[in-house]
Amino acid sequence: MPPLLQRLKRLLPYIRKSRAGLLAALGGAAVTAATEPAIPWLLGRLLDQGFAGGGMPLWVVPVVIIGLFAVRSGSGFVAQYGLAWTTHRAVLQMREKMFEQLLRSAPAVFSQQTASGMTNTLVYEAQSGANQLSASLLTLVRDSLILVALLAYLLTLNWQLTLIVGLLFPAVAWVMRVLGRRLHRLTVEGQKATDSLAYVVEENMLAWRIVRLHGAEQQQGRRFGGAADRVRQLMMKAVVAGGTMTPVTQMLAACALSVVIVIALWQSRSGGTSVGEFVAFVTAMLQLVAPAKHLSDVMAPLTRGLAAVERGLDLIDQSPAEQGGPHDGGRVRGDIVLRGVGLRYRDDAAPALDAIDLHVRAGETVALVGPSGAGKSTLVNLLPRFVEPTSGSITLDGVALGDWNMLALRRQFALVSQDVVLFNDTVAANVSLGAPMSTQAVRDALQAAYLLDFVLGLPEGLDTLIGHNGSQLSGGQRQRLAIARAIAKDAPVLILDEATSALDSESERAVQAALERLMQGRTTLVIAHRLSTIEHADRVLAFEGGRLVEQGTHGELLAAGGLYARLHAMQFRN
Repeated sequence: MPPLLQRLKRLLPYIRKSRAGLLAALGGAAVTAATEPAIPWLLGRLLDQGFAGGGMPLWVVPVVIIGLFAVRSGSGFVAQYGLAWTTHRAVLQMREKMFEQLLRSAPAVFSQQTASGMTNTLVYEAQSGANQLSASLLTLVRDSLILVALLAYLLTLNWQLTLIVGLLFPAVAWVMRVLGRRLHRLTVEGQKATDSLAYVVEENMLAWRIVRLHGAEQQQGRRFGGAADRVRQLMMKAVVAGGTMTPVTQMLAACALSVVIVIALWQSRSGGTSVGEFVAFVTAMLQLVAPAKHLSDVMAPLTRGLAAVERGLDLIDQSPAEQGGPHDGGRVRGDIVLRGVGLRYRDDAAPALDAIDLHVRAGETVALVGPSGAGKSTLVNLLPRFVEPTSGSITLDGVALGDWNMLALRRQFALVSQDVVLFNDTVAANVSLGAPMSTQAVRDALQAAYLLDFVLGLPEGLDTLIGHNGSQLSGGQRQRLAIARAIAKDAPVLILDEATSALDSESERAVQAALERLMQGRTTLVIAHRLSTIEHADRVLAFEGGRLVEQGTHGELLAAGGLYARLHAMQFRN
């Protein structure tokens, strides 16, 4: 199967549900193609009968011409609308599938691809590909049928000359195949270069404060310019590859046409054909040039459109869904056991976690401390399976994490991180994320996070939009809104990763009191650099270099004089 047809075949699962539009488009294109030979036929009849004083009534000419173009106009519209309807519905299904796949894909996908690249594929390239495919496929189908109809008509007029015309097509097909492959490769490279350009823009939009603070505008400008110039170079190479198809095809067509006309003139002079047949044949021959040119012109946008849509299909194929088990035991007690757990992010890197043995009892509050990079965040990310261990096992209430249904597993955890993530939605929607709840439940969660009075003072109250990642709120307000979301979830296991880091002293005391009430009866893992906030934890775990080096109560570890005592002394001395 030709490569073009193989790539088109990948779209079939998304087109099957829109077969009505596709059939309408094919029917309209077939009617348009069937009317094409009527023009040279009518010219031939006029020359042989009309101008020669034959019996053709004069009123037949305008009726036939007007009727012919009315039919062509109607069938052309049906073909265009039907194909556009089909392709856009197919892209809608593909977009929904892509987004669904991203929401369910393994976490490793998000470390392997950039957010700007995935956004570019899902939003822009899918739409651009649909637009180009719709127009290109219409031209491909319609003009291919026109060529078939004209060739069939030419065969009825003079089969010998038509065979000469047929010799043109293998040469044109070879040219299109060679240049089409090069164009496809350049288009794919151009898409990757565009992703890199978008990533430079994304980084600078997110880090604009750092760029200006360090006076790095010129440096980043040169970086952007280099990426943009790479896109320009690839686009120009693609233009050369696509633009070569048309002149080469036209030259081949001109050679075949000149040979055919010379032979047709020789046959006409020898009395083999009438004037009308000669004009009809030459007119039909000339009509072949336009669809042949369209087919050569359409290869470039068709290749670009297919490459854009294929990126979406590749994103679906290369984003495997997370694999969970069948277990769904309802609400857990919160008993967590790690046995010999190790993790390496890369084979050649030092272990992020090394042989961790740990038992966190149900309802226990455990604090994780240690220098940056010690493995604290890595350990808590193992529990909801945001990362997977490379060795060892983890159980929750005696059931291995791999045996849990993913949705059921993650219902057991609530997370408040120092990197707060909020959605550009209402306050209420951010609090009740993933689980619709009553207005009173939202108010109670905000009250527990000491944020209700502030929210009720906003213009729209609970329905106030908070902007991109809560940009309309202060840092402390964003943190408390994230805490309210964790309170509203009411999960049996809490993960607090520097949950009060962005709060002022007064707000921290209030929220700390709310968190302490929330922790009662729940298993809680607290990552804290501010050691004063974890003095009352049931147990403190000290990590260094990916290993659990000591554990005990606050008092026991201070008395031991180890890592925790050194960190405590350093912090309070400062």
